[in-house]
Amino acid sequence: MNSAEVKQKAKDIGFELFGIAPIGPFPEAVFYPKWLESGYAGEMRYLERQKAGRMDPQSVLPGARSVIVCAMNYNTNRPLTGYDRLRAWVSRYAWGEDYHETLHEKLEELSRWIEEFSLHRTRTYVDTGPLLERVYAKYAGVGWFGKNTCIMHVFLGCILTDFELPYDTPVPDRCGTCTRCLEACPTGAIIEPYVLDSRKCISYTTIELRGDIPQADRPGIGHHLFGCDICQDVCPWNRKARYSANPAFQPKEGLFWPEIEKLLDFNEDEWRQLIRGTAMKRAKVKGLLRNLMVVAGNSGAPRLLPRLRKFLSHSDEQVRSHAEWAVNRLQDHD
Repeated sequence: MNSAEVKQKAKDIGFELFGIAPIGPFPEAVFYPKWLESGYAGEMRYLERQKAGRMDPQSVLPGARSVIVCAMNYNTNRPLTGYDRLRAWVSRYAWGEDYHETLHEKLEELSRWIEEFSLHRTRTYVDTGPLLERVYAKYAGVGWFGKNTCIMHVFLGCILTDFELPYDTPVPDRCGTCTRCLEACPTGAIIEPYVLDSRKCISYTTIELRGDIPQADRPGIGHHLFGCDICQDVCPWNRKARYSANPAFQPKEGLFWPEIEKLLDFNEDEWRQLIRGTAMKRAKVKGLLRNLMVVAGNSGAPRLLPRLRKFLSHSDEQVRSHAEWAVNRLQDHD
């Protein structure tokens, strides 16, 4: 078995991009603990717990020699219709089936094939494991770090293996002097090129943060119910991104610019049905309701007040307190 056969198998399975990287060390691995020490991870304490594996893959798989990086494009052909204050935004990566499950299934197939025909060991990871996936994507030639810290419009999965394979050439940085992502971020989360303060990031706040959204941060959330995309959408390189025809990533009904009024009328079963099988499960219904209160409060639409007032007696204190904030904010517009 050689690298060409591995890549052909990855293509046959359905991956669109793939490459092979050494396990390091890389300069980015030195930056990572400094980033954690600065507090930029916010409440994502699992990143600290996984630090050893992210710094040294040998601690995860002794004898590891290569990282096989596989990617799938998730950019779907849905226009960014003009902002409608009565609609909420869901990040495009969450419109379809949960990418963790879609990619993991394909990675497992590739991993089993490698183990069967090469007799080498593997470990597979999709976003949740102790690997610096974006760093490996760069060194595997799959993409480059944008100044927004993202690899553009792809889902990433990695196979760590003790199978030593020829490595691909890293993709050079193509951001140049462009700073559109920094300028467009409404909360100033990209504090300098290639450095993200997660605590200010809308995606972090609406997905990872479990506590109350600080009141000072709520206006900056705007209409974002789950995730953001602004720093990706303004990137000139993403204008060239191909659209994915993969059925798994096409928008589920009700997730593309959902109507705020409809969401406010949902009962818990309807919420569970809406997010079933999608990455939105990460925020849980409670977190989405918390976010919805903020989105409604930011809408500037007093017609939402009757629906919002119902949440003032919600069983969850966090939802109640965010509803109170939203009601007070909209009453100022009334």
